[in-house]
Amino acid sequence: MTKYNLSYAIQDYTYIITGALLSGFALKSFLVPGHFLDGGVTGISLLLHEIYHWNIAVLIIVANVPFILLGAKQMSAGFAIKSIAGVVILALCLRFVPYPEFHYDKLLISTFGGFFLGAGIGLGMRGGCALDGLEVLALYTLRRTGFTMSEIILGLNVIIFMCAAFFLGFETSLYACLTYYTVTKTIDYVVEGLEEYTGVTIISGQSEEIKEKLVLGLGRGITIYKGERGFMKDRFTESHECDIVFTVITRLEVRRLKNIVMQIDPKAFVFTHSIKEAAGGVLKRHIVH
Repeated sequence: MTKYNLSYAIQDYTYIITGALLSGFALKSFLVPGHFLDGGVTGISLLLHEIYHWNIAVLIIVANVPFILLGAKQMSAGFAIKSIAGVVILALCLRFVPYPEFHYDKLLISTFGGFFLGAGIGLGMRGGCALDGLEVLALYTLRRTGFTMSEIILGLNVIIFMCAAFFLGFETSLYACLTYYTVTKTIDYVVEGLEEYTGVTIISGQSEEIKEKLVLGLGRGITIYKGERGFMKDRFTESHECDIVFTVITRLEVRRLKNIVMQIDPKAFVFTHSIKEAAGGVLKRHIVH
């Protein structure tokens, strides 16, 4: 293994171990003592623990391993190895780490339990593993049905929450929904971070000056599409050729870019959209798993 690959491996397993520790903290300190649930495979494990009182550490392994093995076929053996390592570390944390138990208000347990669990799962994802195997199942099902991945995950979680309502009560099911929402939002934040990329498209008659400011002033690469602007309702037949400017920036730079464009052309048409992944060009390089 080269020094370059070794440094990435160390970084990956640092993420995985930290993620497992945080997930264990969320489960053993908040969700298990508070008799709370989550969605996904973790939710299934918590539900079985509440109904049958089986060991949560064993349930986490037993519930996740089949989906991880499925992931080896869908993605790669490296993904499966990291995921099994992450789940085993999580189980060991649940079994041996003396986490404190918090018996707070239900809303606090649901919110902070979901936050720490989402942070743990998100760090695991940054390390290239799955501490919750539901998305692997969704990916497998996606290739065999006409449903989107989001619809599959939603459907599976609805089943889990309905079972929670039947066995543990409607109130517990509602809190499980809140916990799951907190988990997913925290995962998004941890995985995408503050530097979530935003695509910006600019249509303006002052495109030459805008291009110069973006490249030389903001330090961003740009792509130019040849187009036409005009076609107004009162003068539909009038149009003008123009350069349509596209660039990719972080969301922290959106306001600065808009200010630059508005100073040059207050009538410029600017619209943005989120980009989940971006690499190459002048962007910072990220590890791709």
